[in-house]
Amino acid sequence: MDVKYSFWNNKGGTGKTSLAFQSITRYAEKFPDKRVLAIDICPQANLSELMLGGLNNKGSEKLLGRHGLMPRCSLGGYFQLRLPSPYAPPTFNAHDFITNPKEYNAGIPSNIDLVCGDPLLELQANAVNTLANQNIPGTNAWIAVIDWLRTFLEQVDIEYDTTFMDCNPSFSLYTQIALATTDKIILPVMADDSSRRAIQNAFSLIYGLKLPSDIYSSYAFATKLRNAGRSLPTVHLIAKNRITQYMGSASAYAAVLAAIQNDIKQLLRSNPDIFSFSDISSGFVDIRDFQTTGVVAFAKGLPFSRVQAGKQSINRHRVQVKQEYLDNSIEAIENLVSRL
Repeated sequence: MDVKYSFWNNKGGTGKTSLAFQSITRYAEKFPDKRVLAIDICPQANLSELMLGGLNNKGSEKLLGRHGLMPRCSLGGYFQLRLPSPYAPPTFNAHDFITNPKEYNAGIPSNIDLVCGDPLLELQANAVNTLANQNIPGTNAWIAVIDWLRTFLEQVDIEYDTTFMDCNPSFSLYTQIALATTDKIILPVMADDSSRRAIQNAFSLIYGLKLPSDIYSSYAFATKLRNAGRSLPTVHLIAKNRITQYMGSASAYAAVLAAIQNDIKQLLRSNPDIFSFSDISSGFVDIRDFQTTGVVAFAKGLPFSRVQAGKQSINRHRVQVKQEYLDNSIEAIENLVSRL
C-alpha cells in the first residue's frame, strides 16, 4: 500500500524543503527495493532544482527544460490540463508528467521519481480557487478540484511504495489538494515564538481547532472533507529544526521548544485522532543545524551520504565541511527517516 507523506508548515523558513530533500533521498537509499515518488507542490520548485542537480549542477536549467516539454512535465503541466476539465478528468497519461532525476543528477537514487514543481502553480491559483467554489447542481465542485492529485495518483499508485510531497508554506488551494491526498504530515518547526503560533495556526487550518467563531466551521477544510466522507491526514512527526550544532537544544530556545511540546501534549489528550503517535516522545525529532554541510549538499544537489568532508569549491568560494558536522547531519536525517 502506497503511504503518502507531506512536509508542510504554514510558516516559511522552517527548513521544510531541505528536510524533505534529505529525508526522501535517504529513505530511497535505505530501502532500495522500494519505489519512491516525490511531488514538488511548491511554486518555488526548490525540491525539483535540488533533485535535478542543485545550483552548481544547473538544476534550475534542467528544470526549465522539463517545463519546456509538451505536455509540460510538471505538476503545473498537469493542472494546466485540468483547468478546462475541472470536474471530470480528461484522458491523460500520468507518466507524461513524471521525471526520473537520476537521469539528470547521478547523486540521486534511481528508485526515486519526481513530479516537478512549477511557478505556474501561483498563476493557476486564482483560477483553481474559482473553479472549486462554483455552485453546480449535483456536483461538489470543491471535492472535484481537491481530487485532482488523487486522480493523478490513481494511475500510478501501484508503481510506488511511498509518496512524499513537499508543500508550499501556505494554505492555498493547491496546498489543500496535496494535504487532502496525504496520509501523514511531517511538520517542521523552529525554536521561536512565531513558530509556536504557526503550529497552532496549522492545526486550526487543517483540523478546524480553536476557530475564532463558529461562522468559520462550515467553510473549514476539515468540515468539507468530512462532509464528503474523506479522512483527514494525521500529524506523524514534528521536526524541531535547526537546533544549534554546538549545544543541542540551546537554553535560549529551550522554553519555546518546551511550550510547543506542551501544546502538542494537550492536543494528544483532547484530539488523539489527529496524530499517528500516542506518546509525545515518539512524535518529535531533533534536527541540528546543517551549517556548511547543508550549503554544500544543496549547492551540489547531493544527499548527505554523497557529501565528502574537507575543503571544496562552491560557487568559486572555498568552504570546508567538517567530518563531525557531516556525521551529525547524517545522524539527524537517519533519526527522522527511522520514524517513517
